[in-house]
Amino acid sequence: MNISFFSFRQYEKPYYNLPDFNCQFFSETLSEKTIKLAEGAEIISCFVNDDLNKDVIHQLAKNGLKMISLRCAGFNKVDLNVAKSHNIEVVRVPAYSPNAVAEHACALLLSLIRKIHKAYNRVREGNFSLEGLEGFDIHGSKVGVIGTGKIGIAFCKIMLGFGAEVYAYDIVQDQNLIAHGVRYISIDELFTSCKIISLHIPLMANSTHIINEKSINLMQNGTIIINTSRGGLVEATAAVKGLKTGKIGGLGLDVYEEEEGIFFIDHSQDMIEDDTLVRLMSFPNVLITSHQAFLTSNALKNIADSTIESFNDFAQGSKLKNALN
Repeated sequence: MNISFFSFRQYEKPYYNLPDFNCQFFSETLSEKTIKLAEGAEIISCFVNDDLNKDVIHQLAKNGLKMISLRCAGFNKVDLNVAKSHNIEVVRVPAYSPNAVAEHACALLLSLIRKIHKAYNRVREGNFSLEGLEGFDIHGSKVGVIGTGKIGIAFCKIMLGFGAEVYAYDIVQDQNLIAHGVRYISIDELFTSCKIISLHIPLMANSTHIINEKSINLMQNGTIIINTSRGGLVEATAAVKGLKTGKIGGLGLDVYEEEEGIFFIDHSQDMIEDDTLVRLMSFPNVLITSHQAFLTSNALKNIADSTIESFNDFAQGSKLKNALN
């Protein structure tokens, strides 16, 4: 079978040994402009920012595509209904390493509240002053976790380990978390009562811009917001306003709503044209990483193992474990 990989990076290469398949690896993102690269592919393997809209899928179907394999958990860029209409299977990697993402969220949080990024830059310049580096304890703080799937559960457990009071919001309550001391409350209660808020929900119609001007106005002054889930959960212009008013005391982002064409690419010699992103980057209490939360050797191996298993199952006509449609 012919497989075309899109958005493929060098750090992934050691994990893909596929002697039984004819593979092509492209660093380009899949879109209507790059679809010609997929000609002849029976399977395409994509990542979070590859665009699989209805027009792309229609064209892929004409070219003989049989399966879309996502090397990620998110599938909001895939038109599942159109894929189904063409009998194209869609599979994903639902849980490659919840701990990797949860730990990265914790790293962003600790860096922000203890101002590690500012201290690092100061010391490199020979400035050992502590002025302006005052933080606060996670221990005893009220931490709000929106979404208690596998990653949210892992983050809750880390926060409990710090001695925080952990509150959660989700449509389904995890009884094991409740047994460990997590309290489920309404979303508005979470916004008003928690000094730290971390997002761990998928991007859907009812979760888009869950962090917006209205929800930010409910928060305490100086609230820390962490998003390692999906960029569209945070309305960026509202976040800028919240930072300027002091409602947001720190913002840690591993994802950004308009990250496509920016993240995963070296723009160090270019002008970044996204004015909102540039504005966010200018704040001293904003930390942005480039969709890095998943990037551990453990997670990369798990993603590859699950992806290759899907390839083999499909080639052998076996049931696909992680099928979406």
